[in-house]
Amino acid sequence: MSDKRIVFLHAFPCTGEMWAPQVAAVQEAGWQALAPDLPGFGAEPLPNAAPDLDVVADHVIADLDVVNTGPWVIAGVSLGGYVAMNLMRRFPKRVSAVLLCDTKATADGDQARANRERLASICEAPGADVLRVLEQAVLPGLVGTTTHEERSEVAERVRGWLASADGRSVAWYQRAMAARPDSTGILTGFTAPSLVLWGAEDALSPAEEQSLMTRALPDVREVVVPRVGHLANVEAPEIVSAAIVDFLDEVESGS
Repeated sequence: MSDKRIVFLHAFPCTGEMWAPQVAAVQEAGWQALAPDLPGFGAEPLPNAAPDLDVVADHVIADLDVVNTGPWVIAGVSLGGYVAMNLMRRFPKRVSAVLLCDTKATADGDQARANRERLASICEAPGADVLRVLEQAVLPGLVGTTTHEERSEVAERVRGWLASADGRSVAWYQRAMAARPDSTGILTGFTAPSLVLWGAEDALSPAEEQSLMTRALPDVREVVVPRVGHLANVEAPEIVSAAIVDFLDEVESGS
């Protein structure tokens, strides 16, 4: 593979900083890497548009076009995985391989959509204590039980990302994620190399969701990271970095 380019798409409601160890690892392996903030988080303003992951995917493509208009390896964790699958559906020629980390291809059910709308309404209300809401509703599931018990500094780092989240952005993304379609058929038709990686303690995107993706993807590798949860790349950065570099070596060699 001559075009060694990979973009890392982050989780809700974090920033591209969460991929820093993996960016460093792939760059050391000779790959060009981007980890852009998604609109509404970090330095990027919230879109002036109705909540829709198409808007986010268009933003990502615009970021990539600044660097190179050719194909990229797309890596996404959680929300980033939803955006990656949007790119696979709408911009297939721009995706040379895909890494789906702690995410899922299925659409939200009725209860999940209702939960997202409830969280959105609370966070966008005037005077809302957004950090407190996210600490109670989101943080417990973002990292695994072992991380909460034994690596409190990791949970605190994630809490810092939550503290920077704006309530309007939280609400916008909750509604955008609630409206996303089922992407299982997109995976079935994706013939390029893929890696599905997840934490063994991930309660938000559990093993059965990972199995649905690995069964759908024609050319797939899978990695289960022990003792971590939904943010495997943050909770076990060395293990995840090594798995990604190994995957990219296979992509490059065409094996």
